[in-house]
Amino acid sequence: MIRGEKIRDVLARGGPREGVTICGWARSMRESKAVGFLVLSDGSTFATMQVVVNSDLPNFAEVFRAGTGAAFSVTGNIVASPGQGQEWELHATAIEVVGSSEPSFPLQKKRHTREYLRTIAHLRLRSNLFGAVFRVRNAAAYAIHKFFQEQGFMWVHTPIITCSDAEGAGEMFRVTTLDLDKLPRKEDGAIDFTRDFFGSSAGLTVSGQLQAEVFAQAFTDVYTFGPTFRAENSNTARHASEFWMIEPEMAFADLQDDVRLAEAFMKSITSFVLNGCGEDLAFFDQWVEKGLVARLEKLANASFEVLTYTEAVAILERSGEAFEFAPSWGMDLQTEHERYLAEKKVGGPVFVIDYPAKSKAFYMKRNDDGKTVAALDLLVPQVGEIIGGSQREHRLDVLKERMAQFGLSEEEYWWYLDLRRFGTTPHAGFGLGFERTVMYLTGVANIRDVVPFPRTPGNADF
Repeated sequence: MIRGEKIRDVLARGGPREGVTICGWARSMRESKAVGFLVLSDGSTFATMQVVVNSDLPNFAEVFRAGTGAAFSVTGNIVASPGQGQEWELHATAIEVVGSSEPSFPLQKKRHTREYLRTIAHLRLRSNLFGAVFRVRNAAAYAIHKFFQEQGFMWVHTPIITCSDAEGAGEMFRVTTLDLDKLPRKEDGAIDFTRDFFGSSAGLTVSGQLQAEVFAQAFTDVYTFGPTFRAENSNTARHASEFWMIEPEMAFADLQDDVRLAEAFMKSITSFVLNGCGEDLAFFDQWVEKGLVARLEKLANASFEVLTYTEAVAILERSGEAFEFAPSWGMDLQTEHERYLAEKKVGGPVFVIDYPAKSKAFYMKRNDDGKTVAALDLLVPQVGEIIGGSQREHRLDVLKERMAQFGLSEEEYWWYLDLRRFGTTPHAGFGLGFERTVMYLTGVANIRDVVPFPRTPGNADF
């Protein structure tokens, strides 16, 4: 079988041309006595290729028995199309039925609900919506690597199995080889993890940040891009139990360096997708979120504003808005607060910095006021927080104080403290949830629809 050319490349090259071969799956098919039509997609582009099949083709009947969803290899000639909505079509001279499709193929030519499509995650990728989502996801992933590599950052592969809870939140999935029916116990009744595979309690990582800090203290600028896990029983449109994170770390850097990097990063990713996924974004703009393209273009060209947390709370308190959660200094900003700041107050992306120390992680640098830490959140319209980061606490004595406040063991984090003993530097970084970024770029509001095979409470199918 000849694999031939991608439909994307055939359409870009145009015609007329002879002897062109494409492979793809039938989105639809119709026939008459004299001629038949196949609409093929190979996933390379939002566009499809119409194939015109004359009834004198030797296997004409076999082709149209193959069914919607069948896979074909088609050779023919590219000619100008008289039909609307397509510039070129392929007149078949030979067709191979690579794989037929049963009549029960669940993606018929009608609109399906996203809830239904989640039940057939193995086939939903052939639909317009999910084809577009995952092309954008692919483009965004490439853009992330491109940005950091061009900035001189090293990609670090941090461990998936770890004994450290980076966030200190205790929401790790446990990894064990112990017999769950015969768990070894200590004298006090606690599980004896010294008899487990790793000799201690282990879990799936919630963040690669701490290990990225290790690399930053040797290579200066690094980033992670990999899967992370949260055993958080949240059934919302924004939460998943398995997701991907991007986490850059910079040595010899402070919070302002972090702000500059995050702004350049978001603009770069957004511009790349705008320039490379035009057809997909046009589909989202028409069918998912009106005004999506204009929103993305606005971000790509915006000057990001900066507010301190104290300033942000004062703005919220004076706003006159009937918030579900009344704003006050010291509380965590809720999504409604974040969206008000980004959408109504600023009208675009805004950094909120210098949060109360009590509400943030142990590793964030304590500011001179003793009440706040050098943290940042990037807030964007429609979403709220999309990036969270901080300058890290590089002073050994202060870090020990913070760990004690959080009840963290110095023995468990001995290696992390060593970074402050041997050539410590001011350093900073941030974390970006990849799926939430794809949601922002596509307008798709449910995280389950931007993950190939979503893992959520009670669901690990496929």
